Amino acid sequence: MGHTVVDPKFRDLIDEFAPVNQIGTGFVFTEGPIWHPVEKFLLFSDMPGDVRRKWTPEAGVSEYLRPSNKGNGMTYDAELNLLVCEHATSSVARFRKDGTREVLASHFEGKELNSPNDIVVKSDGTIYFTDPTYGRLEHFGVPRPLQQGFQGVYILPADHRPGDEAILVSDRYMFTQPNGLCFSPCERWMWVNDTEQANIRMFDVGEDGRLKNGRVFASGIKDALKAGVPDGMKADTNGNVWVTAPGGVWVYSFEGLLIGKVEVPEMVANLHWGGDDWQTLFMCACTSVYSVQTRVRPRNEPFMYPRPSGAGSNARPGGSEAAPVSTENGLQVSGCPAIDPKKTALLIQDLQNDVMMDGGAFAETGSPQHARDQNVVANAIALAEAARRKGIPVIHIWMVCEPGHPLLSQHAPLFQGLKGENALVRGTWGVAPVPGLEPRPGDLVCEKMSMSGWETSRLESYLRHAGIDTIINTGSWTNMSVEHTARTAADKGFQVIVPEDACSTMNADWHRASINFAMQNVASVTRTSSVVSALS
Repeated sequence: MGHTVVDPKFRDLIDEFAPVNQIGTGFVFTEGPIWHPVEKFLLFSDMPGDVRRKWTPEAGVSEYLRPSNKGNGMTYDAELNLLVCEHATSSVARFRKDGTREVLASHFEGKELNSPNDIVVKSDGTIYFTDPTYGRLEHFGVPRPLQQGFQGVYILPADHRPGDEAILVSDRYMFTQPNGLCFSPCERWMWVNDTEQANIRMFDVGEDGRLKNGRVFASGIKDALKAGVPDGMKADTNGNVWVTAPGGVWVYSFEGLLIGKVEVPEMVANLHWGGDDWQTLFMCACTSVYSVQTRVRPRNEPFMYPRPSGAGSNARPGGSEAAPVSTENGLQVSGCPAIDPKKTALLIQDLQNDVMMDGGAFAETGSPQHARDQNVVANAIALAEAARRKGIPVIHIWMVCEPGHPLLSQHAPLFQGLKGENALVRGTWGVAPVPGLEPRPGDLVCEKMSMSGWETSRLESYLRHAGIDTIINTGSWTNMSVEHTARTAADKGFQVIVPEDACSTMNADWHRASINFAMQNVASVTRTSSVVSALS
C-alpha cells in the first residue's frame, strides 16, 4: 500500500512505499501507545477490553495489567513512572516502577472530571491532559452522568501533589470533544485537536502554563468515504504534526499545510514513535497495532531521556560544583554543574554518517551499534534543542577531507584508516551529519583534520570572541575526538561538561574506560537529562 504524497516534503519524513506492518491483532479497541526507552517495549491500551498490553520484538504481545480501569492515553514522566488517563475512574493516575498506583487528579471545582483522554509532559514536569466525555459512554468507558458541563484542557504543575485538583488552562466552551494534544519541539506552542469539530487548534503556551491565542491550525479532517477522526496526535522533531484521520494518519507542516497521508488498513486511534532509533511509528488502530519506519523522530519528550528516580536538577544552587559522583551502569557520573547560558557553548563532534551509521566507512568497528545503545543521536538532538531555547551557541565540528586525502599524513593508524577507507570526503554521503543533526539557522560549523576539535579548526576563535568559558562536549568517538577535545579544553582554561550518553565510540568497554578514567580528571561527567534539566 502506497502512502499519499500531497507535498514533496512528505518524502523527507517517510518513504512513500514504506510497508505498514501489523505487530498484533485480535483486540477490542487499542489506544495510547508508548515506548519504554530503557527496557525497549511498547505499552498500549486495549480500552474496552479493560486490559493494558505489552509488545516486544522478541516475544510479541502479552498481557501487562488487568483490569486497567479502561485506561486510554499514556506517557511516562522523566523518572519513567507511567501516567495513565483512566476512563472508568475519571482520573489521571501514576504507576510507579514497583506497580504502586496513585491518583494524581480526579476533580475540578469539587466535581469529577469527565474522563481524561490523552496526556503529555512538558520538560519542566508539568502534565497536560484533555478531558472529553468518551469515558462516560458505553463500550469506551462506564456510563454515568456528567458533572462538569464542559470539556477542556488541564494541567498538573510540576509541584502538583497527588489528589489536588487539576487546573483548567483552556477556555471552558471552546472545545466540543478535545482529544489529542502535543507540544511543538521548542514547547512555545501546543496543538489540541477536537474530534467532533474535526479540527486542530494551535496555542501559545504562557509562562503560567495556560493556553493562549487559540487559532485553527487545520480543519476539515474528515472524509465520508473513509473511517477515521482526529484523535491521537504527535509532533516530530521538525515541528510537523501527525494526527489520526480518515484512512490512517495525516501529516501537516508547521505552517498548517497538509503534506501527506500514511495509509493504514484500519482506523487509527493513536500513535507514538519508539524503537532503538526513535524512528518506528507505532499506530493503535481498532483491533490491531501497526508499525511503520519513518525518516524522522518525535519531538523530544522528558521520558526519552530518563533521570534517576527522585532526581530533579542536579546543579547545586548558587554554585558551579557538580553533585557527588555516583556509579550508574558501571559509569561514574555526577549531576550537571550550574550553567550560565551567556558563557556556554554546545559542541557536537563527528556525528557524521561515515563515523557511526550503518553503511558508513567505519560501520565494521561496532560504532553504529554502540551509538544506538547510547541513544546518542536522540540525546544530542535534545541537547541542541535545549541549548537553542536558551540562546546557547550550537557548534558542529566535522572531520572533512578533500577527495583523495591529499597531504593527509599517514603517521598514525587513525589517519591511515581515513585514507584507506576513503572516508569523510567532502561532498559525499559519509561526510554529512547524521539525520536529525543537520545544522539549524544560527548554528556554526567548524571543519577539522585532527582528532581534537581545537587543532585545525576555528573553534577557539569562536569561543574566545563570544566570551565562552564552558563547553558541553558531545559526539563520537568518546575515547578519541571527545576525550582529546576535553583534555585540550581543560588545558586552555575551559570548564568541560560531558553528558556521557550523548557520546559513543566503538564499544561499551572503550567508552567506559574513557568516561571512568580520563574524563574524570578534565570534565564534569553527567547525563543528558541532567544537562537538559539544568537548562530548563
